[in-house]
Amino acid sequence: MACPFCNLPHERIQLSNLMGLVIRDGFPISEGHTLIIPRRHVGSLFDLSHGERDALFNLVEEAKRRLDKELKPDAFNIAINDGQAAGQTIPHLHIHLIPRYQGDCADPRGGVRWIFPDKADYWSK
Repeated sequence: MACPFCNLPHERIQLSNLMGLVIRDGFPISEGHTLIIPRRHVGSLFDLSHGERDALFNLVEEAKRRLDKELKPDAFNIAINDGQAAGQTIPHLHIHLIPRYQGDCADPRGGVRWIFPDKADYWSK
């Protein structure tokens, strides 16, 4: 199966540097849901060189500034599903930059803890 991130159409790329690129997620969970992707086909954050990691996080910061200006979100989730057991469905590393908006869910406390609902709400027990 061909990697969907290795041959992206140029028109999808919103921002790039020598090591990575930025696109909007094809299946967004919020308005502005963005992906930061290394140019090199690598599956895990832990397989990046220091230069690649720095370049990708520079793109995260620039993408965040652009989303702040364009959409004015109230907060962000930044997520990486690193490995199949963690929910990674495309075996090419990608960093999710997910704008969050006041009121977009009833109670956002716990954030990523909700992947295990019985462990998410630790503050009211």
